[in-house]
Amino acid sequence: MGESANANTQGWGLIAGNGDFPLLVLEGARRSGIEMAVIAIREEATPELDRAARRVHWVSLGELNRAIELLHQEGVKKAVMAGQVRHRQIFSDIPPDGRMAPLLARLAARNTDALIGAVAYVLQQEGIELVDSTIFLAHLLPPAGLLSRRAPDEREAGDMVYGREVARKIAGLDLGQTVVVAERACVAIEAMEGTDETIERASRLAGGQPLTVVKVSKPKQDMRFDVPVVGPRTIEVMQRSRATALAIDAGRTLVFDRQRVVELADAEGIAIQAFSPEDGNGMEG
Repeated sequence: MGESANANTQGWGLIAGNGDFPLLVLEGARRSGIEMAVIAIREEATPELDRAARRVHWVSLGELNRAIELLHQEGVKKAVMAGQVRHRQIFSDIPPDGRMAPLLARLAARNTDALIGAVAYVLQQEGIELVDSTIFLAHLLPPAGLLSRRAPDEREAGDMVYGREVARKIAGLDLGQTVVVAERACVAIEAMEGTDETIERASRLAGGQPLTVVKVSKPKQDMRFDVPVVGPRTIEVMQRSRATALAIDAGRTLVFDRQRVVELADAEGIAIQAFSPEDGNGMEG
């Protein structure tokens, strides 16, 4: 990690939350000849970032001013925000600094769009542009069509149509992006707990009924942050929870390790369908 900041970042920075998303962004940027300076959120980000990036700075979630100082120090003009910051962190005892505290106090609501949108505005005021988080990962956004070997059956297709109608309304309120459906009844709606826990909760409530998982983007999805993500763990949780089908939004959902996702789905007979975001049934392709 010894190279100078100006030599290796080329004006690009990564604000890293949890999961593999930040690591994939680093890989994608490197393929484009860009070495990114990393601001890693201590409460969320993986220690693997220290090995994956040449320059990593660890900051607490409440240290907005410190993060901005470090971005300036690294000469960052464009930044990517990748990796989830768990929404329930707003109830943690992490103290906000003198920049974060007044920002939080001004918010009318503390939902994802409001919180991260406010941070994006502050960055913009500091001359740092927050860009599309998928800018280096377009190949991970599947087009509309069937991803798995097995297509949804009649029951699952009906659950997908119904689930997408419900999920779009929930996503429009910025409450969550996932619903779990059984026989066209909404069993569970995602809030702060995240997709995996929503699926597991649905399994406990459904009494053994097979489930369909529906994950959508927001009606006016800001691709700079909170982009829907699925990966092998999603399929593993579905298998344990008797979920037999998954619907996602084409072009707006990142599918990590797609080959493994499809292998796991096919091995368990799980159907995966990508829908056009504007489409009511998405069964083309």
